[in-house]
Amino acid sequence: MNNVLGMLIGAAIDREDGDSGVEGAIGGYLAEGALKLVAPLVVTFAIGWGVQFLLRRGIEAITGEDAAATD
Repeated sequence: MNNVLGMLIGAAIDREDGDSGVEGAIGGYLAEGALKLVAPLVVTFAIGWGVQFLLRRGIEAITGEDAAATD
């Protein structure tokens, strides 16, 4: 019942092709479920990337050296 919006959108898209909409409803249900799983992971990755980027820029500003350089 949580994925009703995905089912409705999928069914509407599938009906445009002249199909019954059942396959589209199933696809929409699965797509919405996958999005609910993947979206928090993407947001977490983006925040982590931003934090390390800003820290590296801060270190470079303080020391004047490339923080990612390995010799």
